[in-house]
Amino acid sequence: MSSTTHSAPEPHGGTDGTTRRDFLTMLALASAAVGAGAAAWPFIDSMEPAADTLAAGEPIEVDLSKVAPGQQIVVVWRGKPIFIVHRTPEALQTLQSPKLISILSDPNSHVNQQPDYAENWHRSVDPTYAIMVGICTHLGCVPSFYPNISATDPAPNWPGGYLCPCHGSKYDLAGRVYSGVPAPYNLPVPPYQLNGKTVRIGENPAGNTFDLNSVVQI
Repeated sequence: MSSTTHSAPEPHGGTDGTTRRDFLTMLALASAAVGAGAAAWPFIDSMEPAADTLAAGEPIEVDLSKVAPGQQIVVVWRGKPIFIVHRTPEALQTLQSPKLISILSDPNSHVNQQPDYAENWHRSVDPTYAIMVGICTHLGCVPSFYPNISATDPAPNWPGGYLCPCHGSKYDLAGRVYSGVPAPYNLPVPPYQLNGKTVRIGENPAGNTFDLNSVVQI
């Protein structure tokens, strides 16, 4: 009896050479994509504070020189979003306008929502930079950033600031809450120390002992 050798069936969709070549090409591309992702991850991860640093609530440093005028960046400290805004001269002028001040609930920061060194009209160490906990004092949503003056967007006669997407609470670019909105208090200001163009969030300036847990509400 003669033996018969059966070859593997040809894959559908083309000749054996073509199909194998396409398969190997796809496999190589997939492997390259996985490799690129694995290489990129340590680089991306290195841009964030280590998990144990965040968990311990240790101070974090942020380079402010890369934050352009009018721009906001958001970092995480103690599991909370921290808004850092480079305010323009025009924004600072608006923060002092009687028209805006007249519609704010606590324009002079009388409620304990900030350290003593930020109890001023700009609620910061340096008027140029706002540093605030980005959590609405109503029910804990994260307010959206609308820095530009607008007649219509996101609200009529908008002076620039924050609008909470959950229930419509509004804040100016110093985190001061408007009157007549659900949120009762200004956005909290965390402890921080400013050294030139570097901010160290979670660490008070020398001689100060402010603790974020002491504020009325986060």
